[in-house]
Amino acid sequence: MAMRCTLITGASMGIGEAFAREFARRGNNLILVARSAELLHTLAAELRTKRHVEVLVCVSDLTRPTAPEEIHQFCLREGVKVDLLINAAGLSFAGAYSGIPAEKLEELMAVNILALARLTRIFSADMASSGEGGIINIASLAGLQGIAGLGLYSATKSFVITLTEALHEELKSSGVKVLAVCPGFIETGFFAVAGHDPATILLPISDASVVVKAAVRGLMKNKMRVYPTLLDTLLAFGERLTPREVSVRLAAFLSGSWGK
Repeated sequence: MAMRCTLITGASMGIGEAFAREFARRGNNLILVARSAELLHTLAAELRTKRHVEVLVCVSDLTRPTAPEEIHQFCLREGVKVDLLINAAGLSFAGAYSGIPAEKLEELMAVNILALARLTRIFSADMASSGEGGIINIASLAGLQGIAGLGLYSATKSFVITLTEALHEELKSSGVKVLAVCPGFIETGFFAVAGHDPATILLPISDASVVVKAAVRGLMKNKMRVYPTLLDTLLAFGERLTPREVSVRLAAFLSGSWGK
């Protein structure tokens, strides 16, 4: 019988690493995916020793269009069954849309949209054929409206939310659960890479563990979408009641991404 595993992208740091630690604590065997081999192997060794679970390392650059199929082939070669896919890898860029370097634009869309869509397509088909499985897609409150200064990032997270909602409905009769997690700002080391100064953010910055806890609860209840904190829930609800122009302006103000 194939070994059952949880596959986590972006597992070398931030939310992905937090998921890896939590599911190892729960006794899940893991497949860790990221492009940083050193960080992945260090984390894998720690989790094997501390949690006594099997941890496979798949070093992969998700900006490459062939990466999702190569990850799937890796799983087939290792003889494992992925019963939970966590798409936690993500990139961002803070600043004017016209100022995004062309290569950054391509990388951001490749990871946030294409890699997630391809991995979800491949592994959801495997799960549906076996009649069970789960997919957790990390979206964002940013995906509820466009955010000036984070325009491409917010657009990619809107994609994640709407795709996840559609698949939640499509796959529910097959026994596969599909969930979008929509956090606000999370402390992951993300800001420095994206060029976003956290000092300008007017919203609280939460620990990655709150995302993991909300995701686990949401998946167990077969939710379509979850918000990790009460404030996230209130902001999402308020966005529905606010005129679109106001919500877009407010989102940019609160995120500190534009107009200050």
